Amino acid sequence: MATDRSAIMRAVKSRDTAPERLVRKLLRPIAPGYRLHRKDIPGRPDIAWPGRRIAIFVHGCFWHGHDCKRGARAPKANADYWAAKIARNRVRDAANLAQLQEQRWRALVIWECELSQPKALQARIEAFLGRPPLS
Repeated sequence: MATDRSAIMRAVKSRDTAPERLVRKLLRPIAPGYRLHRKDIPGRPDIAWPGRRIAIFVHGCFWHGHDCKRGARAPKANADYWAAKIARNRVRDAANLAQLQEQRWRALVIWECELSQPKALQARIEAFLGRPPLS
């Protein structure tokens, strides 16, 4: 049983996830030229425009403790471990956003649950980027 869980957890990707690819698909026509996973930017954002000092994070609701239905699910096995891990992720995320703000970066967090409404998400991204809507 433990080896099954380990195999599942090893298969969870940290980059180029389906939610991240969907956000990039929305961005291509409106804001090309982004860079991915820059190690030299606090928090290593999923998408960044270093010259414009803009960062976008695509967060999984479960992993980053979002307050939606998916983020509120608590594993039954090893619950204390997972609660602590998600709490550490939230603290780390807040520290990364604060550090970006101190360095005069603008950051946007996109939650996995937002992907179910692509038009609303695209409008939110366009507003964040300061671009008029395409449609």
